[in-house]
Amino acid sequence: MNANQFLKAVSQLQGWRECAFLLALAERSFPNYALFAEAVGLKTGGKMRQLLDLGWESLQKDTSEAAIPQLLTKLEGLCPNVEDYDAYGVYPAFDFCQLLEQALLNRLNPDKHRASDASALATKTVMDFVELSEGEELEESELVNLFEHHPLLKEDKIFQRDLVLALKRQRVPREEFIAELREQAANGGVSNLGIALDG
Repeated sequence: MNANQFLKAVSQLQGWRECAFLLALAERSFPNYALFAEAVGLKTGGKMRQLLDLGWESLQKDTSEAAIPQLLTKLEGLCPNVEDYDAYGVYPAFDFCQLLEQALLNRLNPDKHRASDASALATKTVMDFVELSEGEELEESELVNLFEHHPLLKEDKIFQRDLVLALKRQRVPREEFIAELREQAANGGVSNLGIALDG
């Protein structure tokens, strides 16, 4: 699957498949939020984990429409304001919040396509991190080269492509399929930035 085929496949995701795609992107970036919260002394990691779990549960059972705005309000309360922190970690944490918000909004308004923007956002989180950690002094052409060959960006690409292919093949959101998807997205607690939750 080349880049154009991937973009087309993402743009065609609908219904539960699109929601599962958004949740999987959020799941992969959850450690970025949890580790940031821990680092700055926010006691919000557990609450955010519950919120993400409720998002996954909404795929399996009909969540009442009234419940989604409540979840969105909770998410807003747990989302860090990037201007309040000097730490770089606030940006990947905020990106995670945006991904989860898109997944919840998908349940509220499934007709609005969100997967393409979310896919780009998830990749941009990785690109920004790579540029900050390894690309500060590089010329533009060198930076492009760094992005093309960087293992974190390769992993992000493979993860997203595999995700789309799995969703395209699956006809209904069976419990075991969603559980498998979640586990792959969770990646043993290692995020798309290659940082890991302890335990």
